[in-house]
Amino acid sequence: MEQYGLEQIRNVVLLAHGGAGKTTVAEAILFTTGAISRLGKVDEGTSTSDYDPDEVKRKISISLTPLPCEWQKVKINLLDAPGYSDFIGEVRGGIRVSDGAIITICAASGVEVGTEQAWRYREEAGLPGIIFVNKMDRENADFLKAVSQVQSRLSPKCLPVQLPIGAHTGFRGIIDLVDMKAYLGQEGKEAEVPAEFMPQASSLREKLVEAVAEVDDSLLEKYLAGEEISLDEIKTTLGKATASGAIMPILAGSGLQCLGIKPLMEAIKEYLPSPKERGVLTEAGTLEPSQEGPLGALVFKTTADPYVGKLSYFRVYTGSIESNSQVWNASRNASERIGQLYMVRGKSQEPVPRVGAGDIGAVAKLTVTTTGDTLCSQDKPLKLVPVQFPEPVFDMAVYPRTKADLDKLGAALTRLAEEDPTLHVRRDAGTGETVISGMGDTQIEVAADRMARKFGVGVLLQTPKVPYRETITVPAKAEYKHKKQTGGHGQYGHVLLELEPLPRASGNQFAERVVGGSVPKNYIPAVEKGVNEAFLEGGVLAHYPVADVKATLYDGSFHPVDSSEICFKIAGAGALKKGLAEGHPVLLEPIMNLRVTVPADLTGDIIGDLNTKRAHVLGITPEGDKNIIEARVPLAEIQRYAIDLKSMTQGRGVFQASFSHYEEVPAHAAQKIIAERQAEKAAEKA
Repeated sequence: MEQYGLEQIRNVVLLAHGGAGKTTVAEAILFTTGAISRLGKVDEGTSTSDYDPDEVKRKISISLTPLPCEWQKVKINLLDAPGYSDFIGEVRGGIRVSDGAIITICAASGVEVGTEQAWRYREEAGLPGIIFVNKMDRENADFLKAVSQVQSRLSPKCLPVQLPIGAHTGFRGIIDLVDMKAYLGQEGKEAEVPAEFMPQASSLREKLVEAVAEVDDSLLEKYLAGEEISLDEIKTTLGKATASGAIMPILAGSGLQCLGIKPLMEAIKEYLPSPKERGVLTEAGTLEPSQEGPLGALVFKTTADPYVGKLSYFRVYTGSIESNSQVWNASRNASERIGQLYMVRGKSQEPVPRVGAGDIGAVAKLTVTTTGDTLCSQDKPLKLVPVQFPEPVFDMAVYPRTKADLDKLGAALTRLAEEDPTLHVRRDAGTGETVISGMGDTQIEVAADRMARKFGVGVLLQTPKVPYRETITVPAKAEYKHKKQTGGHGQYGHVLLELEPLPRASGNQFAERVVGGSVPKNYIPAVEKGVNEAFLEGGVLAHYPVADVKATLYDGSFHPVDSSEICFKIAGAGALKKGLAEGHPVLLEPIMNLRVTVPADLTGDIIGDLNTKRAHVLGITPEGDKNIIEARVPLAEIQRYAIDLKSMTQGRGVFQASFSHYEEVPAHAAQKIIAERQAEKAAEKA
């Protein structure tokens, strides 16, 4: 593939609700431009974009896939992003390195949840875009209904620049409302507008010309004076209006039939901006992109392959990267050796000598670089604004299937988290479990499949244990005497403890006020050690760790020959256990701060559901057409809330949860937890 200048490149991210045919449109574009010789199909697992075994198996896009192609002396870097909300990290990466977006909509389904999310992400990034109404060959396809939904639910600035000729089995081409010509069949053969479509086409064109004229003062004067606006003026101004976001063109076609694809390519070339027209976002401000400027490249995606190693995808914003060179990683303050550079299309890799400003490439086996890092020159360092990834909202505990899997588990999880920054891995100190966190259950199931396939690690996924605690509610005293006589030296340790409850989040404390040497000073640390170990071993209700208790050693006795540190350690632990039983023990559970953002009309349903989860609703704050519900709710009740909320709101709701404090478990719930814990302990012994 030849090198292209900044003005001849278009970096375009493909966004859609899952199932709108975005990947099929990408395949049709590659086929139409000659980048591939055979049209693959998602359902058959033969598409260029969805080549990963998990994508073939599930028939959905999971990863962001670069798909470069050439059209009329312009290089178009398509980035096919997943439509499923669990893989939002891939979408964010694609949006960050694109200069424009195509939002694909199904002509039969219209605007769906994923469409609204794609629109919101595009708006947040300030990307100009095009809407492509796909599947015009589908039964119940209705272009004007889809347009009406787009204008009412997304924005009135979305305007048709095309009108489809027919629908379903009668779909045979499109009418370009700018030049008022019909383009028929896959080849886009030019023809006159069919007479029966002329009134509708003329009406839509009038609205388009009026909207275009409003963008430019000189055109508006001509329009109001009744003068004719030339075709070139309309095209030029429409391109500027699209780039600025004043107008978003709506096109139509069918990816499956390759109808309307050539006009879509033409629209990408004419209406979406080149990298030259977009500033370079650095942490110090905005720069002008330049081929001759200092190097500035952003790594936006990393894949881990057990055979090839790590493959890092990057976009060059300014300057260029050469194969077999040295660069500086400004994010890690380290030098990085660049090997052979590649242009990647799906799973195929084409070696290239350099990647210039505005273009996208890949390189294998970088040692320190990860997703979000900036590559630059050491003498002129700069840091680009990295990809902003959302915090994970769904947790699963990971258990190895076998001893061999345990040995490889840590390394596999590290590689997965490196590949997908929305996956977080941690060790839960409260439960001792390894927990993997992500955006939803599908993402974590895919991660488990990848561990088995890529790294040969079999895992079981389970809902994480809740890190309950135990404490006491009233002061208590306890005495424990450890005494054994077994020939020779005996064992003797005698301890009296005083226990008292502390305020929440105080932690455990140990104190002593022994007088008269009843417990020698050299044995007091042993008592403290025994008490602290008993705190961790767990209380008397369900063997959960003890929290917020102060233990004071106030008396005891010793034997000049038989006493030892181990005896007093055992006595300290025994006294604590007895004291906990006397102190009216209770279970404590973690309470979370929950912030749920949902459409206003679903607020009642969400609050009703939270009430069944023992939640305490703190307040509701309106924000546009949405409401923000703030509540405190036990962790045990919301461990699968990501799935529940998605189901209740059809994916329109989002939430954040953070730890607040520990609180006493209600008696009826505590009995159930204690019974389950006892059964679990009995099973472990068996």
